[in-house]
Amino acid sequence: MRIAIFDPFSGIAGDMCLGALLDVGLDPSFIDALPSALRLDGVAVRRTRVTRGQVAAWKVDFDIPPQPHGRHLKHLVAIVEASEAPAPVKAKAIEAFTAITNAEAVIHGTTVEKVHLHEVGAVDAILDIVGTIWGLERLGVARVFSGPVQVGDGFVDTQHGRMAVPTAATLRLLEGQVLRPGPDGAGELTTPTGAVLLRVLSEGLPPKVYVPVGSGFGAGTKDFPDRANALRVILAEVEPVAPAGGVTREEIVVLSADLDDASGEEIAAVSGRLRAAGALDVVLLPSVMKKGRPGTRIEVIARPAEATALEGVLLHEGPTIGVRRMEGTRAVLSRREESRVVFGHPVRFKVVAMPDGSERAKPEFDDVQAVADRLGRPVREVLEEARKSF
Repeated sequence: MRIAIFDPFSGIAGDMCLGALLDVGLDPSFIDALPSALRLDGVAVRRTRVTRGQVAAWKVDFDIPPQPHGRHLKHLVAIVEASEAPAPVKAKAIEAFTAITNAEAVIHGTTVEKVHLHEVGAVDAILDIVGTIWGLERLGVARVFSGPVQVGDGFVDTQHGRMAVPTAATLRLLEGQVLRPGPDGAGELTTPTGAVLLRVLSEGLPPKVYVPVGSGFGAGTKDFPDRANALRVILAEVEPVAPAGGVTREEIVVLSADLDDASGEEIAAVSGRLRAAGALDVVLLPSVMKKGRPGTRIEVIARPAEATALEGVLLHEGPTIGVRRMEGTRAVLSRREESRVVFGHPVRFKVVAMPDGSERAKPEFDDVQAVADRLGRPVREVLEEARKSF
């Protein structure tokens, strides 16, 4: 299976993504034809071979004629829907624009319909987002992972004034990713466009074992004298161990703790923090503790690379003085995520490959609920339409 690993050791931005994909083998003619495929007239493409800290990389820029001062989500959706991109690419791009719009709405205390996107609504950001998602599809990438994200430091000037790095929108979009502040004096290294691409594409930290088949660098705009300001993308093949019937086995760590002095609200809050920090699953089990006191056992299933961090969340956030750790394996069915447009909005599906070769698909309920709330429709109607769309 072909995977892509983003290595944002100097942050990530949309133009860096396109440059790295170009360097790793994406056909240059695809980049050149991208504005036309999105029906964005008058846009010229510049592909430049540059160096960043003695590392050769591709820099992709777009020369853009005067445009509207920002766009609403409905305008971005219309551009994507009218493009020549395949349906799964359209759905994932709409998911990205919806995510950034939701983040901005929360930050500014307004509604999704009223949010006016400036930086991410600009033509270059549209090209970067759709181009990256589409480019990965053309490279045959089935899954995407990301290493720790360098976010930068200091302040950056935006349409909403001077903001601390990472900006509020960028930080919200990066929730669940592993971040590294700095280095000192770097300024903004990770942009909202780069952050939203990780949000909708990355499944987390890279697998422990993979076979690289190609790598490339995409240049950032800044050129630091002492280091490479570039994004590296690695194309790799992974061969999961499949004993029988398409079932794979993977290493996991199970963390558990028993609580008898926490309210239901506190336990729910701890569970939410664990999920946001990357837990594969969090299970709550009733238990009976010393002196017959009723309690709750929290069991956390984690990837080995994330177990220690999740252990820290459990010790810090939960009223416990000890966490048990057991290492083992789990058998899982192969799965992938696909998106479909339902009533004009993206809904993610979990598609599971069964041992007999058949597949089953289930819409993500959070997405269904969000569409129902946004349109004022019953959840059952959105669920029914989602199931028909797959």
